[in-house]
Amino acid sequence: MPGTKRSNISKGTRVKVVQKQDQRSNQLTEGVVLKILTNSQTHPHGIKVMLEDGIVGRVKEVL
Repeated sequence: MPGTKRSNISKGTRVKVVQKQDQRSNQLTEGVVLKILTNSQTHPHGIKVMLEDGIVGRVKEVL
């Protein structure tokens, strides 16, 4: 499931995100959503979230 819709993501959802410094290499980091940081319902590059371990990134895949 793509991470461009806010309705697909909630606290506790397992996701893969791309961090700002990894955008060029598109390296994904897996984790569990702690907070949703994007207010709009959709975002073309992915909804920005904070994972439980403090990593901030845009959701590329919802697991």
